This record gives sequence, structure tokens and C-alpha cells, in this order.
Amino acid sequence: MTHAPTVVDANGAHIPAIGLGTWPMKDDECRIAVATALDLGYRHIDTAAMYGNEDAVGDGVRASSVDRDDVFVTTKVWPDNIRDGDLQRSAEASLERLGLDTVDLLLIHWPNREVSVRECIGALCDAKKRGLTRHIGISNFTTTLIDEALAVTSEPLVCNQVEYHPNLNQGALLKRCRQNGLAVVSYCPLGRGDVGGTMDEAVVKDIATTHGKTPGQIVLRWHVQQPGVVAVPKSANPERIAQNLAVFDFALTEDEMAQLSALAKPDGRVVTNIAFAPDWD
Repeated sequence: MTHAPTVVDANGAHIPAIGLGTWPMKDDECRIAVATALDLGYRHIDTAAMYGNEDAVGDGVRASSVDRDDVFVTTKVWPDNIRDGDLQRSAEASLERLGLDTVDLLLIHWPNREVSVRECIGALCDAKKRGLTRHIGISNFTTTLIDEALAVTSEPLVCNQVEYHPNLNQGALLKRCRQNGLAVVSYCPLGRGDVGGTMDEAVVKDIATTHGKTPGQIVLRWHVQQPGVVAVPKSANPERIAQNLAVFDFALTEDEMAQLSALAKPDGRVVTNIAFAPDWD
């Protein structure tokens, strides 16, 4: 069986390879999903200031049977707040809502064309030095922006969180991250879930039948079987939450991996309604 790590090591961070995405869950739905996921074996929870659910995420962590020190919590700063001073205040506000002394990973949620990479990365490094987070990283950064961030950072950057799934080729970005020790954390890891979406692809269904797994498990296995890739699927359904973690007891063949990667399409991006998105690779 091809080995897939349950934890990805990235520039000093140890990031559980499957996490629970929490957008757009709120209130009790979010709290219950987080507690359920942790009790089922998850050790990685992903949230953001913009999600409006950090309080529920914190409640879910405390409601679970898992010690806080065993949970890898990620949150993010919205681009309106990434100037020096604003970013640190946003991080402090996130900690207050989460009810935590520190988070494990703090990300810049999106770049901001009006704020220099030097300024926002400097503020992010300062947040780490202040103890607001154990690790720092970026999200939705292109290869060019990754290079700019690496040139000015004084602290290790441990990941770039981006949209990634079989319908979206991220080869250039994956290469750049691997060259510099960054994990790629996949949001929307299952792609589009509707009719004709990623999990409705005939190839995905056929491979699922071969392995006796769900299409979602096949796609998530494709993620974690790639070096340095972490996936954060969202679900509020306890059965689906459990299924999404159960991807380490089988392996895809090289041919199956290639077939899934070949599903990439020029218009495969799901998140397309962001007016301030960078010029993608």
C-alpha cells in the first residue's frame, strides 16, 4: 500500500492531513459538528474570522473529549484587516471568540491589492512573535505572491490554503510550495458536489466501486496520497464526517491517481465570485 501520512510536516508545523472545514456552518450546527469530528478522531479544525463561527468552533472544541493541546486549530484574517496593527487586532479578536490563548495556525485569508505583501507578512510574523499563533501561513496566494512572501518573511510560512480538487490543476502552485517546504491545504477538496460535479464523474464512481469506498473517500484519498497535501472537507453529517476521515486504510494505484488528476478542466474552479481574487496561475 502506498503510504499516506496522517500528518503533514511543513516547515516545523505538524498538520493533520484531514481537517474539518467549517464554512458556512454556524451556531449549534457548527458546535456539534466540531465536537463530533474530534470525538471521531479528527485533530484539525479550520475556521476564519469571516466565517462568523469562531465562537461555535471554540465551544465545539471544549465540548469534545479531546484535550485542547491535541487539536490543531486554524483561523484566518480577512483581507480588510491585514495591515500592520489591524491584523494583530483581528487575531486577538479571533482568540477571544474562540476562547483560546493561541491558535496553531494563522493565515492571511486573501491577499489585498491595496496592502503590500511586505506589510501584511510583517504583521503576520509579529502576531506569531506575540504568541497569538504557533505557526503562520497564507491562503489564496499565487506562485508570484508566494515568492514575494518568502522574500520578506522573518518566520517560517507553513502552508498555502487554496482551492484544489481533481477538476482544478494546481501543478505550478504545488511545485512552488514543495520547493519551499509549504503544505498545500485544499479547500473545496471535493469540488462541486452537484450533478455533473467532481464526485459525479464516471472515473470517480468507477474507482469508488473498485475499492468499495464512496466517491468522496476516493477524492480525499487522492489528496492525501500527494506529498505535502492536506484537505479540509466540510460536513455537518456525522456519517459523512466519519467517512471523510476513513481514507488511510486503502491506496489508489498510480494509474488511478493519474486518471483523477486528468479530470482537471480550464473552467474547473468552484470559487469564482471573489471580486478581489488575484490573477490565478
